[in-house]
Amino acid sequence: MIAEIKLGLCNPPEPIYLYVNQGEVDGESFVWYKFNISQDKKIPVPQRALTGYLSELRLTTKEFKGKDNLKLDIVMSADELYVIRTGVETNFAKSFLLAASLIQDFSKPLIIVANAGDENTVFCNLYDAASKTKIYREWSRDLDWATIIHNIQSRLSGNLSTPKLSVVPQPVPTQDLRIKNIRTLLDYPLDLVREWLQFQNASNPSQTNSQFASRNSQLYPTT
Repeated sequence: MIAEIKLGLCNPPEPIYLYVNQGEVDGESFVWYKFNISQDKKIPVPQRALTGYLSELRLTTKEFKGKDNLKLDIVMSADELYVIRTGVETNFAKSFLLAASLIQDFSKPLIIVANAGDENTVFCNLYDAASKTKIYREWSRDLDWATIIHNIQSRLSGNLSTPKLSVVPQPVPTQDLRIKNIRTLLDYPLDLVREWLQFQNASNPSQTNSQFASRNSQLYPTT
């Protein structure tokens, strides 16, 4: 199904980013917001829910204060293309992943709801958009988050019938990026990686076929 193309003046076909955080701007509370880069200003989003089709789930590394921060990008196709960005270790990310891990068929629309918690935390509730039924999975301390992310990505990539907006496909992550993401996720010391690379006389992991690169690429395989 191809959405009707509206002719005339419009905004550039860029995704709308929603950043998850609880806060207040000019007396207006929010649990997620848009960000105006040119004005360096947060724009509160009053609606707490987004209905659409989950089209992609990806890990993005962003540098903050000299450190790598691993972000979870939840890509939703709706009236526009939305990207909900949050830290991969946040309560929002984990509560979303728990619920999404139960879904086998992503061809149906979902409702993502951002709920404020205590001490500036934000949680995610996920609903079947047709039945308004909440999708819920019990929390466990022994969850393998890397495997959960990979399994969701695998089901998304194999579901060719999911309605999506026409977007330019994202490039397949390189081996170096996969290793970097896993290092950040597991909090593996960067100094040890650099020391190992110097010992191998290499500037990045992809320049060597050692067991280190092979082992990390298996931890986070290409989807």
